[in-house]
Amino acid sequence: MVLDLKEFKRFEKQIILKKVGISGQKKIKRAKVLIIGMGGLGCPLLTYLASSGVNNIGIVDHDKIELGNLNRQILFSTSDLGKYKVNQAKVKIKKIYNQVKIKTLKIKITKKNIKAILKGYDIVCDGTDNFNTRLLINDYCKKNKKTLISAAINKFDGHLFKFNFKKKIPCFRCFMPQQPIQEMNCDVEGIFPPVAGILGSLQANEVLKTILDLKDDLNGNILIFDSLKMNIRKSKIQINPNCKNICKN
Repeated sequence: MVLDLKEFKRFEKQIILKKVGISGQKKIKRAKVLIIGMGGLGCPLLTYLASSGVNNIGIVDHDKIELGNLNRQILFSTSDLGKYKVNQAKVKIKKIYNQVKIKTLKIKITKKNIKAILKGYDIVCDGTDNFNTRLLINDYCKKNKKTLISAAINKFDGHLFKFNFKKKIPCFRCFMPQQPIQEMNCDVEGIFPPVAGILGSLQANEVLKTILDLKDDLNGNILIFDSLKMNIRKSKIQINPNCKNICKN
């Protein structure tokens, strides 16, 4: 794989970084990343991955754009109302970087289709807003030893997780073994718009670090962001011996 002169000029500000360089930029170009959920997290995540030169991206979301999405889903405008999120996201991103290949899937992830959707990607990014889907994605990635980078936002706070399941680490079920009775999402509890942008950008940061195999990453930990106190802390997730994914093995 080669970088042409136009690509070099486009990405030169990251190529000059010693931890990236030409070889790192080629890794970024080759990477295959899937984004599940094109909402407040998926919009900045997709923007930064494409702008950084990730050439093969899949985006999954079955929803259409509503007026209440526009305060935080920054790829969309009033002219997009009533249209599918994945279609409009692709249109907007192709205007930023027309060489990127974006596969769109207007579908909801289920047990029946998850294998067909996820199998072709190296890194899976979860930006969904319900625990059923989060656990389904977690279990598939754990079983198939994929890297899962997941974010969640609520009110003024955000959480970021990374699970490289090629290594012996806990999974999302270790962190939350019991599914809450009530969903904790933007529709129920609200969201401070910049939190979505910050966590989506942090997801992109972790994806690129993973592609470049940079150390000091988040693997097996949770990063907790509090926008009111402007506090970020990282905590290790412990393996739950009773986890149904048998993480202790």
